[in-house]
Amino acid sequence: MDTLEQILPIVWFGIIALFLSIYLITDGFDLGVGILTLRRKDEEEKGILINTLSSVWDANETWLVCTGGALFGAFPLAYATIVNALYIPISCMVIGFILRAVAFEFREHSHNKTFWSIAFGGGSLLATLSQGLILGGVLAGIKVDSTGAFIGGIWDWLNLPSILVALTVMQGYVMIGATYLIIKTEGELQKTYYRTAILSTWATVIGAILITAAVPVFYENIRDRLFHQPEVFIFALIPILALLAVSRLIYSINARQEMTPFIWAVVVFLITTVGLAFVVFPYIIPTQITIFEAASSFSSQVLMITFIGFFVPIMLFYNAYLYRVFRGKVVSSYYGE
Repeated sequence: MDTLEQILPIVWFGIIALFLSIYLITDGFDLGVGILTLRRKDEEEKGILINTLSSVWDANETWLVCTGGALFGAFPLAYATIVNALYIPISCMVIGFILRAVAFEFREHSHNKTFWSIAFGGGSLLATLSQGLILGGVLAGIKVDSTGAFIGGIWDWLNLPSILVALTVMQGYVMIGATYLIIKTEGELQKTYYRTAILSTWATVIGAILITAAVPVFYENIRDRLFHQPEVFIFALIPILALLAVSRLIYSINARQEMTPFIWAVVVFLITTVGLAFVVFPYIIPTQITIFEAASSFSSQVLMITFIGFFVPIMLFYNAYLYRVFRGKVVSSYYGE
């Protein structure tokens, strides 16, 4: 029993990492497409971009709810501390989601679509930047007392590295969003997103390099982990794998392939998520609270495992079914045409 109690927090850490990975990929391209609508002047083209998401955007966001719910159930102490410390960017993210949802529904039936198009794109940008700031704030570490309660300031999350992380996350979302639009569009619009995919890929790579260089300088806790043996060899392997995936992504875009760029963009996101998991493990709040300290009761974790085992396959099937049914090009700004 003692061994199982030690294993369950690790299992839940992996489950949360899985949920977060699926969310970053699915809602990542979703938010990326929303940001890209801000660059289109023609409402017809904006409508095409928005309608590429019409059947999947709400299902994509479900994975964020799963991530938050799993964190709340498996590591309630970490959930409470993170929400308290990052209340402002989390609130901004929620506002961004509300703007997107309202704009998506209202734009369809509005005679003046420009306002709602801007609200949709602006909400996407706000949610994306907020997520980057949340990630930067968690990686920077959260000040807590001996009980795990937050004792820092309300603006601790706002600093140069977290802003750099937010901008890089935005470029990453634009990158995967552009590769998704390569699949869903055609003609001149598709050619535009081949160019956008290349530019955003290079911007993401530059941002990742800057973050890799800046994080060890600004954050002593992460620096100690990065250069500790034997972990340093694992951490060195992750950027190499990421660069190989990026090179294949760039090649597939230049070769004007349709599906392959999106697949390689997904691989890049997965490698990044694995890298983040290695950096923070075994901490759920680096480097203050471990997964073992923040874990809920054994019975709660077992009950949630049982529920997840039933619920997740249904969600995966539902998502796969949606993408299969609504596959193909979107050529009209009017839903259903």
